[in-house]
Amino acid sequence: MSERAIISDEPLDEAVIRAAVGDAAHGATVMFCGVVRDHDGGQPVRSLDYRAHPDAERFLEEIVERVAAETGLLVAAAHRVGDLRIGDVALFAAASAGHRKEAFEACERLVEEIKRGVPIWKRQHYADGVSEWVGL
Repeated sequence: MSERAIISDEPLDEAVIRAAVGDAAHGATVMFCGVVRDHDGGQPVRSLDYRAHPDAERFLEEIVERVAAETGLLVAAAHRVGDLRIGDVALFAAASAGHRKEAFEACERLVEEIKRGVPIWKRQHYADGVSEWVGL
């Protein structure tokens, strides 16, 4: 497991991701924190269930490496799997750079590529007892 690309069924550690992009030459570190919210599409959500393909961490690592190579910046990400409750962190993504604009852009790019390219699936459990897979 890389410290720059982590998939875990345990609560994520923001400090690990922040440290993975730390550099004395970089004056900007941008962190994205994806948190389980209590609604989606107008329906109250009570919890989420994330499941990952066995190779999901490899996909995440490839994306982290590609974004780092293409931007020339330090980037890192961690995604949680398993049963998550409202308020739990599902995703940390980070980028550091000499200046804030490039760090913000790299972090946003990293998050978008993770959402598109890492085989992790989400099942939402609604307050009315109905569950559905989202984004399949």
